[in-house]
Amino acid sequence: MALINKILNIFLPIVTVSLLVVLMPFSIFFRLFGFIRNSKESDKVNGKVVIITGSSSGIGEHLAYEYARRGAYLTLVARREDRLRLVANRCRRLGSPDVAVVPGDVSVIEDCKRFVEETISRFGRLDHLVNNAGIADAKLFEDYSQISDVLPIMNTNFWGPVYTTHFAIPHLKKTKGKIVAVASPAGWSGVPRMSIYAASKAAMIIFYETLRIELGPEIGVTIVFPGLIENRNTNPDLLAEKQDWSQVIAIESAAECAKAVVNGICRGKTFLAEPSWVRVLFWLSNLYPELIISKPKRK
Repeated sequence: MALINKILNIFLPIVTVSLLVVLMPFSIFFRLFGFIRNSKESDKVNGKVVIITGSSSGIGEHLAYEYARRGAYLTLVARREDRLRLVANRCRRLGSPDVAVVPGDVSVIEDCKRFVEETISRFGRLDHLVNNAGIADAKLFEDYSQISDVLPIMNTNFWGPVYTTHFAIPHLKKTKGKIVAVASPAGWSGVPRMSIYAASKAAMIIFYETLRIELGPEIGVTIVFPGLIENRNTNPDLLAEKQDWSQVIAIESAAECAKAVVNGICRGKTFLAEPSWVRVLFWLSNLYPELIISKPKRK
């Protein structure tokens, strides 16, 4: 066995690089062909039923508006019922035929089961599940005085989508529907003061990459990687206080992001970075991690 490993250590990298060089042109051609085909054969969401978690603000709110403009039936889920009702009223004005408001916390298993069941009871089907709910806490890991303080982040960002997906899968199989996971570039590479948040998003990414294999082609999976999006959690003042590099990063509006995300979902994209330059961070984090890693200054 030791000899086999030694042989693989020498030859496998060489063979792999050689194959990549040979196959790269074909890969680029097929990707270009797929992009052109998907652009022309974009799915329509008119009349489809969509659950959006975390839809009371930020990206989730504007995803609701974008789906509403395209005529989708909506179930809006978040903890703040008063805010959800305001979003629902605007969705109706924008063109959604019907909107269900279901207050709930995705970190609670019973709530996840309930809002999926209420969606089926009201609309009779489920086409898209958009797992958008998420929370963040910018703090150095060693500054947590109570380690239990990290639990809400993992429970909301990872276990919440897991619970919801579990209850939604039987219904999505019937419609050959789609699961949308709003992740983060932080799941690719460590971000100072965001260790638990980054870990929760990394877990989310791997979970849905695995489900893509297990569920395909019955259910499509789209993983979304938003850049710096302006909302109540990532406004410029807050970012300037917490991250020195926030001054030089372009901030996109939640409305622009939501439009691009729904377009990508309709085109069947499996991997969606918005804005698209964000995907460069993925390559840098893997090829040249030392370029984006810096020790944070303690304040």
